[in-house]
Amino acid sequence: MSLAPLDAGFYFRARRRLRARAAQAGLDGLLLLRAPNLAYATGLFLSANERPMGVWLPVEGDPILMLPDLERENAEASGLGDLRFYEEFPGEVPAVLWMLGQIGAKRIAIDALDASLLDAARARLTALDLTDHAMRARQIKEPEEIALTVEAAKFADLFLARLHATAGDIIAGGGTEADLMADTMGHARSALFETHKRAFAGTPMGITASVHSGPRAALPHGAVLERTPRAGETLIAGIGASLGGYHAESGVTLIVGEMSAEQRTIMAAMAACNDAAIAACGAHETCMSANNAAMDALRAAGLGEAIRHRIGHAMGLEGHEAPWLAPGDATRIETNMVFSNEPGVYRPGRDGYRTINTMIVRENGVDIPSRFQADTPIDARTIPI
Repeated sequence: MSLAPLDAGFYFRARRRLRARAAQAGLDGLLLLRAPNLAYATGLFLSANERPMGVWLPVEGDPILMLPDLERENAEASGLGDLRFYEEFPGEVPAVLWMLGQIGAKRIAIDALDASLLDAARARLTALDLTDHAMRARQIKEPEEIALTVEAAKFADLFLARLHATAGDIIAGGGTEADLMADTMGHARSALFETHKRAFAGTPMGITASVHSGPRAALPHGAVLERTPRAGETLIAGIGASLGGYHAESGVTLIVGEMSAEQRTIMAAMAACNDAAIAACGAHETCMSANNAAMDALRAAGLGEAIRHRIGHAMGLEGHEAPWLAPGDATRIETNMVFSNEPGVYRPGRDGYRTINTMIVRENGVDIPSRFQADTPIDARTIPI
């Protein structure tokens, strides 16, 4: 069966889950203002800007979609019956306070609230809960959401496969990181849109990527430059792909020319780090214990001083979302959570290494829809020049 955007039935079930959370928390309902939460509850992928947009999900009664008037036509396509509009931002009455007046309920959770409105909102309510209940619901993906992530991962992998196949010729011809980026991005993006543009028109889809090399690979968020990678250097590629609003990631470190013994040792340590994260997620440990297990593998290899970031983060309607595979996040890892797995080794002034896999937590283990690393062993991760 071919893939399609999430349908009205999915969003109805999502609203039902959110209503149940509100009832369990002893609230009258949830006011969702964050754009990803709005999309999760309604299917509306609207551009976030200074104009607040919200949906009210009462425990009892019909939802109310509240938007600026310029979104009227988009609202009418949502399938929701109760649509209300304010004229413009900032307005004589702040839009969020206007929404509270439209709702009329007194025990409300709001997923995001500007601090300047906190006192005024509390004055209108008997109970104000600032928990992001929708984000907590979104942490556990439904099968339809996971299917989109799995498909997106294929196009992140496609970028890496193209880079691996063509980088040698491009670099040998004097090509730069920017040239590598242009070639591989064009290839992966064209394939994504050729395959899915018709079915997924009107929903977010795309490719984001970075390619950086040499000493600048020691910067976890290195820029893509007009720089020609040199023999013996590492080249990092990190790719994000999205389909129907859902994200996946793949990434790899390649060696320009021949791989040294030291480089292979580091890449083997990163593979051990990757595997430790998979094992901890598959065992449904806490997020911070999964991070600790992964980092311990790097420390055991003598690379503790080269650690610059956590092992990963959740993905879904946002490329980076909670929970975090990081220190301080005690969230228990559950079936159908989706995470990135990003071992990184960074040695300023010398080189850097990072790999990325997408992980889908199952009842007994972890699925890895990112296949480039599995299909390309460490010794094959070189770019002949």
